[in-house]
Amino acid sequence: MSENRLSVFKTYKLYVGGKFPRSESGRVYEVTDSKGKWLANAPLSSRKDARDAVVAARKAFGGWSGATAYNRGQILYRIAEMLEGRKDQFVREVADAEGLSKSKAAAVVDAAIDRWVWYAGWTDKIAQVVGGGNPVAGPFFNLSSPEPTGVVTVLAPQESSFLGLVSVVAPVIATGNTAIVVASEKSPLPALSLGEVLATSDLPGGVVNVLSGKTAEIAAPLAAHQDVNAIDLAGADDVLAKELEIAAADNLKRVLRPQAVDYAETPGIERLTAFLETKTVWHPTGSLGASGSSY
Repeated sequence: MSENRLSVFKTYKLYVGGKFPRSESGRVYEVTDSKGKWLANAPLSSRKDARDAVVAARKAFGGWSGATAYNRGQILYRIAEMLEGRKDQFVREVADAEGLSKSKAAAVVDAAIDRWVWYAGWTDKIAQVVGGGNPVAGPFFNLSSPEPTGVVTVLAPQESSFLGLVSVVAPVIATGNTAIVVASEKSPLPALSLGEVLATSDLPGGVVNVLSGKTAEIAAPLAAHQDVNAIDLAGADDVLAKELEIAAADNLKRVLRPQAVDYAETPGIERLTAFLETKTVWHPTGSLGASGSSY
């Protein structure tokens, strides 16, 4: 009986607003491995899909940015837990996507899981590094604290389909932003599978939205969108990056330009701080008793 069984092929879908829609256009494109062998049909996202993702990200922003930093850290750690349980699947997908041996792909997946844990630990510590009390002349408290920028478009790295992806997405949401991720154009399957992990890891729907398709086609409306607050151009080439930067200037988006990054190296805090705003509050100290002493 078993020798006559047909394999059940996986249908890859987008991840938008906590759900798994197909592209509204109905389009797909063929994804192949490093040797040109067919792997799957991935959704070919449209401008409408991009706009839907912005709506979902904006809707989720209030709850996610308002959550405690400790709670966000718990959820990022839960993502690492869920990935650990599905490691074999991601090893297979990364090996196919990047033409790696099984052992090298396993090392990449392990590093990606560890990267989630690393950023989970930063959620309630970054404020201590980039915020603080400022010395001022006068009877005032002057306190600076970081706040998330808002909705961030992330163009995932083209070559590093999983470790690079995690390295650009995790810091965005760790600091309370919500994200619209444009997956690697030629290797989108690990990113689309990550959506399935995010959906079962306590991450509220809409905090991360994953789109696959032609990077330039999806990124153009996102760079020009008035409700997107920032854009990470990690997966754009020089020509596309310049076009998107010009479009992003229309509503003064924050722009993180493409840069040479070894994603295997331990990251600094640059991507954590790239999408943070600093809020400074003044408050009178007041006085205690008739002596006029203050605190």
